[in-house]
Amino acid sequence: MASLIATDPVVIEAERLRVLRSFDVLDTDPEQAFDDVMLLAARICDAPIGMVSLAVGDRQWFKARDGVDACEIGRASSFSQLAMLQPGVTQVRDAALDPQFADHPLVTGTSRFRFYAGAPLIDDQGLALGALCVFDTRPRPEGLNETQLMTMDVLARQVMALLERRRALRERRRSDEAATAAVEAARLVTEKLAESDARFQAIADSMPQMVWSSRPDGHHDYYNARWYAFTGAAEGSPLGDAWGEMIHPEDQERARTAWRASLSTGEPYEVEYRLLHHTGSYAWTLSRAMPIRNAAGVVTRWFGTGTDIAEMKRLEQAKALLSQELSHRIKNIFAVISALLALSARQYPEAMAFAKAARTRISALARAHEFVRPHTESSRPSLDGTTLHAFLRDLFLPYDDNTNRPRVVISGEDADFDDQAATPVALLFHELATNAAKYGGLSVPEGRVTLTTLRQGDRYVMTWQEGGGPPLLGKPEGTGFGSSLLALSVEGQLGGRLEQTWAPGGLRVFADIPAAALTPRRAAGALPCTGILPPR
Repeated sequence: MASLIATDPVVIEAERLRVLRSFDVLDTDPEQAFDDVMLLAARICDAPIGMVSLAVGDRQWFKARDGVDACEIGRASSFSQLAMLQPGVTQVRDAALDPQFADHPLVTGTSRFRFYAGAPLIDDQGLALGALCVFDTRPRPEGLNETQLMTMDVLARQVMALLERRRALRERRRSDEAATAAVEAARLVTEKLAESDARFQAIADSMPQMVWSSRPDGHHDYYNARWYAFTGAAEGSPLGDAWGEMIHPEDQERARTAWRASLSTGEPYEVEYRLLHHTGSYAWTLSRAMPIRNAAGVVTRWFGTGTDIAEMKRLEQAKALLSQELSHRIKNIFAVISALLALSARQYPEAMAFAKAARTRISALARAHEFVRPHTESSRPSLDGTTLHAFLRDLFLPYDDNTNRPRVVISGEDADFDDQAATPVALLFHELATNAAKYGGLSVPEGRVTLTTLRQGDRYVMTWQEGGGPPLLGKPEGTGFGSSLLALSVEGQLGGRLEQTWAPGGLRVFADIPAAALTPRRAAGALPCTGILPPR
């Protein structure tokens, strides 16, 4: 098969489509994880347009996109088709001068694409499935720098890790369904075919899961053939209560405690532990059991299954390691960008103010990233908790004076904090605190700021009130970058409403956002395919 894939284009394309379909991702709604990787690539490359593009038959379909409305384009003429044909990051520095793309509708039309960079999405067989790409409407003769090229490569591998995670989760769901079906089949066989033990034995032995049964007191008195084959125990020798001795010593107490709890309450049993394999090693197993009750509701028997989840555990560990590595690289990129700004400001003193403002905003992004990135126990930041108030208290620490009284006082209702909301919230309040330190309530020792948060139905309202600072003379003339950044954070990224009042006693900012914007994203619905992502 490997030789056919290497030489036959038809076989290659068929294998590509099979792999793509195995991820269960084609024509699905947008997902925050893919959107985040795409947006980060566009941000690092300073590009207004980004995509995660997958080649499906004669079309190039976008799993994630920013800056374009269409969900797909024809594959034959796509830029990403070129990126899929070669390793590394493919760049088209000026499409208008490139013979292959000079007449492309995206170049000659209203989109006026000029620059393209794409990193191929390669699976473990070496098949190119699509590309992570960015576009710009201006030519870039110099192309991407080394940091940007490395970032594109790293993020392309992260897209593949996300696809692999989708496949692992789908396999887990299938395993769960199979295990549930096995338990249900065992229950039906016991109830309806009590006199046909041979038929039950045949069904149980044909299942890929280990199947076991116990009396109401927890004494195990039946195992199917798969259990004996897995553990290497002598065929037909029930272990009674000694089954726990075959569990890894570190997992025994946890498994026995969960089993005793199920026996006493009648609640379903579910626990993961390492079970002794016939090779002498231990393998991760998912053990589940359901009670069988009589007409009076009394438990008469327990039927359970054991599913080998060793491969899933290995995948989880690999994904966690990759996620931590990617996060570490992103953290380094923040530091590199900040250092580059500092060096540039020394060379061009006239840009000192701009560089300082940019560095403080990058610092706020880095603090938000430090809060939400994957951590080991030793690298975890010392925050009070994973709530909005805990995050804000940490963000405002640089503005406190030498007294024990905080300069920014936070009160009201706290909220569970979604890691996806960390960046816009950090940018919003960092900008407000920076301006307050320059011109407002934090610019004088006696000045203070109160931040009040309140849950109102499906809305979450945050009120920033400055006091004790220099009197304000009214609304400033014109709209600067800071005001645009506030509106982008609240209205563009959090989907809320922003009001600012320049009263003589101090600035008042009112942010009304959907409570769902702060809710962990796993509980929120997906965006529709035709939706347009908020502008950056």
